Amino acid sequence: MSIAATPEVTQRDIAARLERLPMSRWQVSIRLIIGIVTFFEAFDQLLIAYTLPVISREWHLTTASGTATLTVGSIGMLLGALASGWAADRIGRVKVITLCVAVTALCSLAMTLCTALLPFLILRFVQGLAIGGEVPTAAAYIAEISRARRRGRFVLMYEIVFPAGLAVGALVAAWVIPHWGWRPLFALAAIPGLAAVLLQLRIPESPRWLAAHGHTEKAEQTMALIERRVEASVGHPLPPPAEATAAPAAVPAKRSSFRDLFAGRYRRRTLMVWTIWFVGYLANYGITSWLPTLYKGSFHLSIGQALWYSTATSVAGLVGCLIAALVVDKLGRRVVLAAGLGGTTAMLIVLGALGAGTPVQLLVWSSLAAMFNFAVNVCLYLYTPELYPTRSRALGVSLGGVMNRFGLILGPILVGALYAGGSGLASVFLVLGGICLVGALVAGFFAEETKGRTLEEVSP
Repeated sequence: MSIAATPEVTQRDIAARLERLPMSRWQVSIRLIIGIVTFFEAFDQLLIAYTLPVISREWHLTTASGTATLTVGSIGMLLGALASGWAADRIGRVKVITLCVAVTALCSLAMTLCTALLPFLILRFVQGLAIGGEVPTAAAYIAEISRARRRGRFVLMYEIVFPAGLAVGALVAAWVIPHWGWRPLFALAAIPGLAAVLLQLRIPESPRWLAAHGHTEKAEQTMALIERRVEASVGHPLPPPAEATAAPAAVPAKRSSFRDLFAGRYRRRTLMVWTIWFVGYLANYGITSWLPTLYKGSFHLSIGQALWYSTATSVAGLVGCLIAALVVDKLGRRVVLAAGLGGTTAMLIVLGALGAGTPVQLLVWSSLAAMFNFAVNVCLYLYTPELYPTRSRALGVSLGGVMNRFGLILGPILVGALYAGGSGLASVFLVLGGICLVGALVAGFFAEETKGRTLEEVSP
């Protein structure tokens, strides 16, 4: 059953029609296809941390060159996140995701041919642009096809594929590198190029985005297509949508702008969520990016042992994401964010107090910190799209991603500076713990609860 869309009520009507869709194979298949893409984007993102010890030996890298190798991709991700939000709010979510996937795959293939650092860094930067663009755009898209009821679990069960990609990347690296070297890893990471074809064939544009940008006829066609697929999947007619709230007279579709994020209620939300993005990812990448090198340099483990120890931390992070997905609709976003950052703080302070004197201490406490920290970071991809209206949702998420990338860039630099400066591992973890405490306080006092509310209700 389709309802004719009109310019006056299209956005609210589309939202009502999406809210009444039962869970079906259609939503699961969309989540799976986008999830495969995001999985390999994550696989690509952290490979550099696991290949750095081998690349450093092969190309005789200094500490400064190693830091540049770790951070150049994050600089690209920062710029890619910034550009993708602007593009996705203007030309559509699916087009931006498809382009980013194709670029990521091509760069992975090209990196397998590199025999020197400079071309490798250039390709890693370009690949970072694509990874930084795909992840926040995909988060906005998944949020826009979700219902308010149990949206947290639906979105986070998709978002878990990112830490799963990190964990699998770590496992594959630990097995492949000692046997075949680092180049086959980047060849494997080119697989998502095939997913670009699936995206174009199977994924419709977000009807919320189409309606918000005045493409009322296309929004109606897309919504009708989705309804037919869901009806075919569940095997019975759809229930009628709830009556849309009376809408004001038609107004021209507004384009997103940076100022939207600081207008009215959105100013406090933006400052709050930017702080959590920055803190969460500074701690995350500050720890995980240097772990293989710390295990090898401080404790003189073999490359194989260092990679397996580091893998345990990524797996613990995945467990944290699963826990967040199961509890976020019951406890709420604010509790998960504040408790996650509080737990990260506690684990890092314990690790700093112990002094990380043995590789087992580092393994246990860094893994527990990752479990709490990953729960926070995956929840941000659910929470941030809820805080902004459709016209500027991708921009809001992408600028959150920019703060994420600042954290990714500064985290390894901070840890590298403390470590190289002779401060010791204890000071590294105490500093990171103090930073996470600030994030926990911001989340606890300023995060607005959004569970169980429609996107239009939270962000009109």
